[in-house]
Amino acid sequence: MNHPTRTAVPASPAQVLADAKHPLHTPAGLVGDTPVLWIGEPFTAAGRGFWAKLEGHNPGGIKDRTALHMVRAARERGQLMPGARIVESTSGTLGLGLTLAGAAYGHPVTVVTDPGMEPLMTGLLTAYGAEVDLVDTPHPTGGWQEARCRRVEELLAVHPDAWCPDQYNNPDNVAAYAPLARELVAQLGRIDTLVVSVGTGGHSAGIASVLRGYFPRLRVVGVDTTGSTIFGQPAANRLMRGLGSSIYPGNVAYDLFDEVHWVAAPEAVWAARRLARHHYATGGWSVGAVALVARWLARTLPAEDRIVAVFPDGPQRYVGTVFDETYCREHRLLDHLPADDPDEIAHPADRTVTRWTRCTHVTDPLGAAARQDNAERALAGVAR
Repeated sequence: MNHPTRTAVPASPAQVLADAKHPLHTPAGLVGDTPVLWIGEPFTAAGRGFWAKLEGHNPGGIKDRTALHMVRAARERGQLMPGARIVESTSGTLGLGLTLAGAAYGHPVTVVTDPGMEPLMTGLLTAYGAEVDLVDTPHPTGGWQEARCRRVEELLAVHPDAWCPDQYNNPDNVAAYAPLARELVAQLGRIDTLVVSVGTGGHSAGIASVLRGYFPRLRVVGVDTTGSTIFGQPAANRLMRGLGSSIYPGNVAYDLFDEVHWVAAPEAVWAARRLARHHYATGGWSVGAVALVARWLARTLPAEDRIVAVFPDGPQRYVGTVFDETYCREHRLLDHLPADDPDEIAHPADRTVTRWTRCTHVTDPLGAAARQDNAERALAGVAR
């Protein structure tokens, strides 16, 4: 297991939140201090379960945290000038966070997205004052994600004073999640296994790196979607949003992960719907995928192992997809009971996976040299 450099941590969990600022009476002050919920029977096997960190209790979801932090840090460094426009590519949740940050700090926001964004999300972003810019053609190799990134570059050229957070490569995206990790320590005292979805790599790296400082033997389990390139699988069409990628985000900390699981859309839908029915706590694609993996770990790890799964958002934006009968039937997402156990592959390049699959050999598919090149180019763009 590869562990990053340790950081200084308080002596006891009781001290973790001692220096935290009191919430302000503003929308931004509502972000953080989200609850944890025990998920047990009937979702899990009898006598087994896991803790879920309910980030859907933030105004817009988990990315409220990083949006506020990235904007605040950019303002302090002089990269984002007062009143300047914020432009970013997103599948939805970060857009809500940036709109919140824009309202808090006085910045107009342009969200670049694609036709896969749910109408509810488009409506919310517009209601909160964001300008929604829709790309209409996927990139030949990078898909919708690359098309969105290229549109961001075009908009930055038109608005020379604008600033792009570049959530995929901005280290502030990672740093933003240290408070979430400290909340978990204060709430649970001990954590043995962390289960996190991986998209930009921000919250997985930010939470896991801090928790490893408290718990050096922490097991970190990444959850990706089939069709995603992040962990070395070939790119394919992806129905699920919020996790996975068709590019290689610089913020993914490969050395933190002990294993990765790829989950298919029907399997995530099954888990999200079952959670809703039996626990009144659920979410969309990421929540379903993470919960499915945490459920398996709860059954297969020792009973005393304390497992935490991060639920990035709630169910509201998915009423027209994950929780809509017509949509799910059109996309053949129903009546697919997941297997009791995942498939196993020894290396991500062994074969293309199409159902829930596990791999304990985690490597960076780009390699160190290419990763450094990408990071330098990305940071140069953020600093513009």
